[in-house]
Amino acid sequence: MSVFAAFSSTAAGQVMTTEQTDKSDGETYAVAIHGGCGTAKQFPPQREKDCRDSLTTILQFANQLLKDGSSSVDTVERVARAMEDDPLYNAGKGSAFNSQGEHELDASIMDGRTLDCGAVAGVRTVKNPIALARLIMQETDHVLLIGEGADRLAREKGISLVSPDYFFTPQLRQHWAARQAKSPADDVRGESQGTIGVVALDQAGNLAAATSTGGTRFQMAGRVGDTPIIGAGNYAKNGLCAISCTGRGEDFIRHCVAHRVAALMEFKEMSLDRAVLHIVDEVLDPKVGGLIAVDSDGSISMRFNTDAMMRGAADSTGRFEIAIWPDARC
Repeated sequence: MSVFAAFSSTAAGQVMTTEQTDKSDGETYAVAIHGGCGTAKQFPPQREKDCRDSLTTILQFANQLLKDGSSSVDTVERVARAMEDDPLYNAGKGSAFNSQGEHELDASIMDGRTLDCGAVAGVRTVKNPIALARLIMQETDHVLLIGEGADRLAREKGISLVSPDYFFTPQLRQHWAARQAKSPADDVRGESQGTIGVVALDQAGNLAAATSTGGTRFQMAGRVGDTPIIGAGNYAKNGLCAISCTGRGEDFIRHCVAHRVAALMEFKEMSLDRAVLHIVDEVLDPKVGGLIAVDSDGSISMRFNTDAMMRGAADSTGRFEIAIWPDARC
């Protein structure tokens, strides 16, 4: 299999890397990932390089899973778990500090074939919240568990647990301490922001979505955003699309963004890209966030209205793209 990389300069002087592979001889599949959205100052040169390297590795993993015949549900969970383990992202390791200097993690997963879904909110000791969300989906009659009840279920079911201090990084801790000391804290370069997400179409034609987050920096203890809310930050339905959102969660909840994209496709007969464009450009306020989506034909749409969104897309035609800035193709 031949592999080559092409580079193109963007208007802002940044570089987008596109890696293409030989066209797959198998069935149609597609996957998209995001690592959160935010501001340009979050990406000094070294951090931008680190993020691009990480996105490339994770997207290669996701693409190979689907190429090898992995189901969409297995794929989105395993890829989301890999992103939770990477301290570059605000999910799992590297999660944001709340106002009390603690971590409260949220995640959700949805199977587009059955509409089964599972979610957790405010967990403190679960190493990979997305794994617990899937367990809730498959082994309980519930959709959403929160706080101590969710942590207790994880202990009972043998889900990997960690000490709460596992989630923070020294840089995040220093920034939190500076804020508590009322020192200037407006320089967030290198700090985790947003959410991580994965959407996938497998070779059997099934869609799935997974989303995970460490919350918003300095949020009130107990705050829950859109990530664990099915229909707001995460949604999947076969025949339509799978969506994962990132940004200011309250806005995504108010507008039921993830489900609304699917509803525009189902009831207004919009294409995936048109529905996503409508939501991001005409429904959400500017500088709120963005989303990634894939439909039942394997089309991928990725749109945001912030300065940047870490993202990637790959499919069975050989598409393989990583981008951060708005003027890159994906």
